[in-house]
Amino acid sequence: MSANVSRRSALGLGAAAAAVASVGMSSPAQAAKSGTAQIKKVYEKEKAKAGGIWHTHIAAVDATGTIKPIVEDDADHVTYGYSVQKLAVATAVMDKIDRGQLTLGTKLDLQADIILGGSGIYHLHGVYGDEITVANFLTAMLLVSDNTAVRMCGRVVPALEINEILAAKGFVHTRVEPVANPNRFFLGPTTPREMHDLLWRLANKTLLSPESCDFLLRITRWVNGYHDGVRRLMSSKERERIATKYGADFNDLGESRHEAGIMFSTDGVPLLTYAMFAEGLGEPENYGATHPAVEAHAKIGRTMLDNLPPVPSAARARSVAPRSLPKPFHPVKGG
Repeated sequence: MSANVSRRSALGLGAAAAAVASVGMSSPAQAAKSGTAQIKKVYEKEKAKAGGIWHTHIAAVDATGTIKPIVEDDADHVTYGYSVQKLAVATAVMDKIDRGQLTLGTKLDLQADIILGGSGIYHLHGVYGDEITVANFLTAMLLVSDNTAVRMCGRVVPALEINEILAAKGFVHTRVEPVANPNRFFLGPTTPREMHDLLWRLANKTLLSPESCDFLLRITRWVNGYHDGVRRLMSSKERERIATKYGADFNDLGESRHEAGIMFSTDGVPLLTYAMFAEGLGEPENYGATHPAVEAHAKIGRTMLDNLPPVPSAARARSVAPRSLPKPFHPVKGG
C-alpha cells in the first residue's frame, strides 16, 4: 500500500489534506489524479504480462460524486460475458419481482433433468426433487456461479422476456441467446461499458427497486464468494467492500477470464466500478488463481482499492449513490 493511502487510512478522511501534503502533493485533487495514474499504470503492466486481448472499463467518482472513466480500453467491444452475464439474468428476475409478478419466496422443484455441471453446487447433490425458492437459486447463481441456477431463472423469466427487460432498461448489446426451448438460453454478449452501466445503476439503486438492489449487492459482496481475482490480496473486511462477479470459458480465440464489480468506501458509498474482459488467453483448463489473467486481476484489484478516491463531501452528497452496508461476517460454532 502506498504511503499516502496508509496515512489517510490511519488518520481518517478529515486529515486527508495533511497526508497529501506530507508526500509532496498540494491537494486531494492531485492525490486523486496520482491514484488514477497508478491504476492506469498497473492495468497496462498486468495486461501486457498476462497477454491476450483485453476489453475494459474502469471508472471512479470525482470530487463532485460524478462517475468518470479511468480506463477505457476497447470498452464498447461486444464480447461474450460468460458467467459475468449472470448479473444481467439476475437483474431480469428481480425486475419481474419488482413488478409483482414473482416473489423471492416463490418455490420451484429442482428437477434431475435440469442439472448442469461446471461451476456451482446443485450438481453435487446427487439426489434431486428439492423445492427451492427464487432467493435460493439467485444466491447460488451469484455467490458460487451455479449453472443449474441459470436454468431455474429461465423457468420464471423466459429468454425473450429477459432480453425485453434488458432492452427496456437501455441496454443495447447485453442479451441472452435464446435456443429452441423458450426457458433455456446461452448467457450471451455484453460490453464493458454496458456492464459498468449496470453495476453503477445497481450501486446507486436505480437499476431496480432499492430493496432488490440491496439483495443483489448483499450476495455479490459476501465473503464466501469469488476470491481468486480482484479480492485475492485483501482482508475479509476489505473483501466485504467489493461486489464482484467472475466469468471464465473459452472460444476460438483461446481462454477467456472476466471479472466485473463495484468498490465501496468503508461506510458503504460506491466509489469505483470495473469491468475487465480478457480473451485470447493461454493456459486452457486452468480455472484457478494461478491463471495469468486472474493473477493480473488480483494485482489490479489491490491497486484500485489502494487508490480509491475519497468520499465526496457532504455538500455534494446528493450526487453520491445511496450507501450499502452488508451485515459484517462473524464466525459461529453452530449449536
